[in-house]
Amino acid sequence: MLLPATSKPIPKTVSREGEELSLLRLYLLRGGYLVMALGLVITRWPLLIGHDASWPLMDGVVVCMLVALSLLFFLGVRYPVKLIPVLLFEMTWKVIWLSAVALPLWLAGELNGATATVAANCLLVVIVLIILPWPYLVRQYVTGRGDRWLPQPR
Repeated sequence: MLLPATSKPIPKTVSREGEELSLLRLYLLRGGYLVMALGLVITRWPLLIGHDASWPLMDGVVVCMLVALSLLFFLGVRYPVKLIPVLLFEMTWKVIWLSAVALPLWLAGELNGATATVAANCLLVVIVLIILPWPYLVRQYVTGRGDRWLPQPR
């Protein structure tokens, strides 16, 4: 059975500022959230579930933070626009770490195996850089009006 062709536009999601993101952009965001969430489920959740009481302090902190981040990524699948700040955090810390830690070591020829592994994992930030809606972010966070600072006059 053939359905009549319609020329309805693809629905868009409207943010609180009236900005619109295409359905394709929303699916790209959802896909990115899902890839990152599942990657952390596979690599970090087993460490949390199977840990013993003798965990070194920073190992425990990092694993718990990454498991929490994976839960936020799962939430981002449902609310891709509202959870963009989580992607911004993910992108920012990785770019800072790559620039301030890995790059100087690499340029000096002193990049060891463990640091190279972390750097390779951090280079997956390319996914975030690709899926973020940059024009929207500039309008929303750079040129857009900020939230008010003072109470409304009566």
